[in-house]
Amino acid sequence: MRTGRHVWASGTSAADERSQPVAIGNAYEQTHYILHEIERALQEGGAMRHDAVRTRIYLINEADWQAVAGAHAEFLGEVHPVDTLLVVASVIGAAYLAEIEAETYLSA
Repeated sequence: MRTGRHVWASGTSAADERSQPVAIGNAYEQTHYILHEIERALQEGGAMRHDAVRTRIYLINEADWQAVAGAHAEFLGEVHPVDTLLVVASVIGAAYLAEIEAETYLSA
């Protein structure tokens, strides 16, 4: 969604084009998949990953936080948006280990 200079991608999980989970049991790989999906959605709204100002990660297993945070850091590289990581009881299905949303702001 885009409104003015803001572009958001929310509710992104590791579901493929057939709505099937990918990388079942692997939080690191699911996170990479999700972030690439977010990047694609942001590009459709005219934003890039370097425009990210905030991300929120909803994580099922607290033990996966390092793998997820590592994938997040690798993907964003030099970009350092504010980030929230929450451990929640569940997301859209048992095979999904995380859900991520991102907010971008386009400079003038």
